[in-house]
Amino acid sequence: MTIDTDPATIVRVQALAAALKARGWRLATAESCTGGLIAAACTAVAGSSDWFERGFVSYANEAKTELLGVPPAEIEAHGAVSAEVARAMAEGALAHSRAQLAVAVTGVAGPGGGSPAKPVGTVWFGFSRQGGETLAECRRFDGDRAQVRAATVAHALERLAALAAG
Repeated sequence: MTIDTDPATIVRVQALAAALKARGWRLATAESCTGGLIAAACTAVAGSSDWFERGFVSYANEAKTELLGVPPAEIEAHGAVSAEVARAMAEGALAHSRAQLAVAVTGVAGPGGGSPAKPVGTVWFGFSRQGGETLAECRRFDGDRAQVRAATVAHALERLAALAAG
């Protein structure tokens, strides 16, 4: 079973879809550590073209800058896995799409790449709503690479549904 066929993920996507459609909103994603898994989960549900606008996979720092407009100085000052970069990614996804809601994820999925300050499982989320404040939050997930990525997708979908619902 993959993330996009997991029954719990499908339920999360359906809740998000209902909330977005009720508002007439569309979603954009900006993904680093998940490599497009949030977009894949969303588009696995039939009818997602009614509410899913586009997804950006910006794994490299250069892609974050080129695709989303993340200032290189933010990446250099705070690191790619940071509140500042997550916020900038989410805002960039909105600015480069026709969506009203965006999510960004940047993290350390493992097994390597962690540090004492940002251990494996650290993920920063950015949530941006057109005309609203951009939120950032950090979560630390346990498990191997697949488990960290799956937990990241689940959390993103749950928070997006709550934000879309209002």
